[in-house]
Amino acid sequence: MDLDRITQMYDFSGHTVAITGGAGILGGEMACALAGCGANVAILDRDPGLADRLMDRLNLCSGRAVVVYADVLERDTLFKAEETIVSEFGTSADMLINAAGGNSPKATTADDVSFFDLDEGALRCVFDLNAIGTMMPSQVFGRKMAEQGEGVILNISSMNAFRPLTRIPAYSAAKAAVSNFTQWLAVHVAQEYSPGIRVNAIAPGFMLTDQNRYLLTDKETGELTPRGQSIIQHTPQGRFGKPEDLLGPVLWLLSPASAHVTGIVVPIDGGFSAFSGV
Repeated sequence: MDLDRITQMYDFSGHTVAITGGAGILGGEMACALAGCGANVAILDRDPGLADRLMDRLNLCSGRAVVVYADVLERDTLFKAEETIVSEFGTSADMLINAAGGNSPKATTADDVSFFDLDEGALRCVFDLNAIGTMMPSQVFGRKMAEQGEGVILNISSMNAFRPLTRIPAYSAAKAAVSNFTQWLAVHVAQEYSPGIRVNAIAPGFMLTDQNRYLLTDKETGELTPRGQSIIQHTPQGRFGKPEDLLGPVLWLLSPASAHVTGIVVPIDGGFSAFSGV
């Protein structure tokens, strides 16, 4: 295969990508990368204003980007978002990234919060946001892919799906469900509709975000907490991940370069999952 052919694989011109949670830290990086590779990008978020911080970067890209309100737990908003995408780009999304997700402090154990006392509503919210919030967009945007016989769905799992971490039972269980659903859907669409539809996931490791910053670093000093120190000690590369660390695997899994890859979950964790601790 010549170099031009390889380069063309990562040219997303003519493709339309819908990204749920697209105004978030991880989804936003993916949106900018794909727009930079020529894609039409629909940033779906229930807080569209968060995407304002991305517009300077997106305006410099060769692809187009629009910001659309959508709540991954409200099916009607997803259908309306799809209508907007068709109106803007002339076609529904042929690629979907399910980047919406997250945890809740109320679903997290602590020295003074027992597992047995975790809030029921918070547990349901975390599970629904991550698991149901992956399945419903896949239903809405996957339908057109099934009709056309081609498309790509990329889910966001987590290293917690491989080995659950202490303190976050709902998030770990929900991300395990995302990994399992990824495998199930990959088989289902390939057998029932078309082998031209692929479904994969990435599993980010530990990244400093607003969600976990003060679990991993001290709020006053900025130094690593004991939990943060333990993570770094068990990460062969010796650092937390950065959002841009996800982009290579994301572009590969969306591109024709991974045409024979479906039903996998790719760890992006600095070697954490490979290290036995010895």
